[in-house]
Amino acid sequence: MNRLANESSPYLLLHKDNPVDWYPWGEEALARARSEDRPIFLSVGYSTCYWCHVMERESFADASIAEIMNREFVNIKLDREERPDLDEIYMTATQVLTQHGGWPNSLFLTPELEPFFAGTYFPPEDRQGQPGFRRVLMSMVEAWKSRRPEVLEQARSVADAIRRYLEERTQPSERPPGREAARESLAALERRFDPHWGGFGGAPKFPTPSNLLLLEEFVDESPRAAEMLTATLDQMARGGIYDRLGGGFHRYATDAEWKVPHFEKMLYDNGLLLELYAREWARGGDPQMARVARETIGFLERELSAEDGAFRAALDAETEGVEGAFYVWTADELRAVLGAEDFGFLAPLYGFDRAPFFEDRHYVLHLPRPLSEQARKRRIGLEELEAQIEPLRARLFEARATRPPVHADRKVMADWNGMAIAGVAEAGRLLPEPAFVERARRAAEAVLARLRPQGELLHVRRGEGEPIRALLADYAFLVRGLLALHRAGAGERWLELGAELSAEQIDRLEDPEGGFFTAAASDEILCRSKEVFDGATPAANAIAVLNLLELAERTGDARWRDVAAKSLHAFTGLIEKLPDGARMMALAARRLAAPAEEGSPEAAEDPVSASARWRSAPDAEGWRGFEVVLGIDEGWHLYGRSVESLPRVELRASRGELREVEYPSGETNRLELDGEPLETYSGSISIIGEARAGDGPVTLEVAYQACETGRCLAPRVALLEL
Repeated sequence: MNRLANESSPYLLLHKDNPVDWYPWGEEALARARSEDRPIFLSVGYSTCYWCHVMERESFADASIAEIMNREFVNIKLDREERPDLDEIYMTATQVLTQHGGWPNSLFLTPELEPFFAGTYFPPEDRQGQPGFRRVLMSMVEAWKSRRPEVLEQARSVADAIRRYLEERTQPSERPPGREAARESLAALERRFDPHWGGFGGAPKFPTPSNLLLLEEFVDESPRAAEMLTATLDQMARGGIYDRLGGGFHRYATDAEWKVPHFEKMLYDNGLLLELYAREWARGGDPQMARVARETIGFLERELSAEDGAFRAALDAETEGVEGAFYVWTADELRAVLGAEDFGFLAPLYGFDRAPFFEDRHYVLHLPRPLSEQARKRRIGLEELEAQIEPLRARLFEARATRPPVHADRKVMADWNGMAIAGVAEAGRLLPEPAFVERARRAAEAVLARLRPQGELLHVRRGEGEPIRALLADYAFLVRGLLALHRAGAGERWLELGAELSAEQIDRLEDPEGGFFTAAASDEILCRSKEVFDGATPAANAIAVLNLLELAERTGDARWRDVAAKSLHAFTGLIEKLPDGARMMALAARRLAAPAEEGSPEAAEDPVSASARWRSAPDAEGWRGFEVVLGIDEGWHLYGRSVESLPRVELRASRGELREVEYPSGETNRLELDGEPLETYSGSISIIGEARAGDGPVTLEVAYQACETGRCLAPRVALLEL
């Protein structure tokens, strides 16, 4: 075993038996490189990375290659999920040098940590026009020994380019970005939208939650945004990217149809996506959306839960060196489990009634057509068809469970747990399912116990190594999860903790010019970056700003809003120049600007919140039950239905049809008009009825007038789309 045997990272531990003299990133390795004037070979990856595993087997396990590495280099293995701050710097280096990136990320650095050569996966020997790793190593040795001045000049140039790209993102302005930046981000998504399969662009196709969160922001005012969001969520839920048997989403699809996934499963994808599916259920009432959210929580509970309730990081893509082996099926395997009759029944529903499409002999289970369409074709109800499928699905799931399992990355990280906590809590609030809220609370308790044992948040603990202090993403996403718990009714403690961690984030990571650094200052990093652009997860600076705006709203403390505004001022030029790359920052700017751009102070003050959702599936004539909920702030009231001479609560449809609308009974109190007591509503009220769509979705208008002691606001109409 090498030094990595003492690490806790599953990725580093995968390399503990290599003949390579690996070091983890740290002062011991860096000091040796400086004292011996050796170049550093830095290999960056993560535990569920397929090509990382391939390079480990082909090159790092090869004794002759290891001999060159050990003789000529200081070799450092880095888990990108443990150190995303370093990963960002050195992935930028690879992109500067090669115009592309990916993992494994393979770099050669000077002892001053400046990169002079980079690539991703290298085969052990020259192959198909690609240089072999053995030849790359010998070329680097020759360059370091014979052409040192050129190497150092290249390294300085690359380091300068990295600093320019990562450090010059702050462009302070006297004004924050306008609301129009979010509109431009939306327009960019419209241009890239795939009308046939949903999502954006072609293959490979990624979930990219920031795209979907931006669409969600506009669903009440843009039918096109609502259409793109619903279509993408529907196609993903039906595609092979979603695990039909075990729930949860794979990392991405290798094709444009979402049918063939790259099979790793990440906690961050599933936490963010289950939140989006729960919200889509609340908005549109599609039972598929609720089912996906519930099954994804089931997957998290079954396969990514630690004993104390925290969530683990990921599941690998491969089993025994074969990608997807745990998840895919041959026709013979399906027949053996199902039998001939059930095979014939399920084949057209789950997409194995045609030629195999994964490596020419396997199927990935998916829904080629919506189950609702299949039910109509069979002239039965959707629930009846699902009841017929369920025992067959269970048999396949049980058979799959007997296969050799995929490797699990058991790391517990604050940021990814924050995403899962937010998703589970939001699903618990909306479905509604109190047990889910409790599950999110338990995860939050476990994460705080593990990663905040002595008052300051950590990113991850490293076994016997030094713990890694929290990065911006840890604060941003964990606070977001705690605020979701508070919103779900888990108690005031979570709001208080969210404020406490936000204050710690400001103290440790705020730039005096505005915005937040990814990590605290350190001698072991080349530069301090600020995460502004969205990637696989939303940008940490954007989530931090959105948290601050929410804290200001919930606590009434304007200081949070001031910090949010200062952060947005710092990035005005960047957001307005590149709104499609900084979607979530543009969304945050829209929310900051909203009250100021709505007109008068009274226009920004509305003590009433309104929401609408479907309560049932449509009947044979297209009628569906719905519910409208009005939340009324403490101290305010609305006029009830019996008050005919004043603006009273009234529900009507501006598009579609309504019938059997039922208003709740109000309360009679000391308010009188012409000697008669007035009926009023306070707190929260529910209006139910049935609606039927005509040309497009049903649009409801809720008319009301909010009053408190001594004054009434102007009558208003809230527009709600079903």
